[in-house]
Amino acid sequence: MNICIVGLGLVGGTYALALRDNPKIKKITAIDIDLKTISFALEKGIIDKGSSTPKDLLGEADIVIISLYPKLIVNFMKENIDFFKENSIITDAAGVKCEIMKEILQLPLKADFIFGHPMAGREKIGLEYADKNIFKNANYILTPNTNNKAENISILKEIIISMGFKNVTEITAENHDEIISFTSQLTHAIAVALINSDNLKFDTNKFIGDSYRDLTRIAKINSKLWTELFMENKENLINKIEFFQEKIEIIKKALENNEPEILEKEFQESTRRRELID
Repeated sequence: MNICIVGLGLVGGTYALALRDNPKIKKITAIDIDLKTISFALEKGIIDKGSSTPKDLLGEADIVIISLYPKLIVNFMKENIDFFKENSIITDAAGVKCEIMKEILQLPLKADFIFGHPMAGREKIGLEYADKNIFKNANYILTPNTNNKAENISILKEIIISMGFKNVTEITAENHDEIISFTSQLTHAIAVALINSDNLKFDTNKFIGDSYRDLTRIAKINSKLWTELFMENKENLINKIEFFQEKIEIIKKALENNEPEILEKEFQESTRRRELID
């Protein structure tokens, strides 16, 4: 089995490293516009072959993993639709699904595109930060469509588990974008708003502990990617922000009205919910 990875950034590189230990995979190739990145990947043994020209590698790949920004995925598919191996499997790693699925499924696909989303990453970007351990015990989401073949979904799931993921969940694209707006996008919005709300009166770095570090880790953000993710899923995210505002308002009102019992109730509920998370 030959696998081709499109986009050798942090996530694309992590795919390559995580796939190395799978005996069923005979060759790992990669496509990237940056020739220095390809040279680095070849030098480090991350891939077996690389090219900046998609036509060179897509035709020999049994599985293609596209690790690009959402809009770039659509553009890549439109520009290279004729080069994919017939009956091959294509998947992606995008953090939003509805819009790109709508556009891609209108194309004359001769391969089976099974949309996916690894729930794993780092605040750093670039191939040099790729690490197969990023995928260990993480969650993976698949959003199959009616065109997908059951046997291909099974093949993809087997590969996903082999990379170290603990859960593979299948949901609709609509449900994916709704839940991701809460578990991923809202958390990034909160981290950004929190760190940007610092009035810089003090040297904050001298007064922080683990709570501030943990909550703001993801505020070091890939601005271009996350702007695109937020805008592609803005209706869902606005709804989650509004509901979050209602919850923070409960805490604010409890302070204003001198109601410690309300605070205690909120803290008890958050503790109960957090204990349900692995």
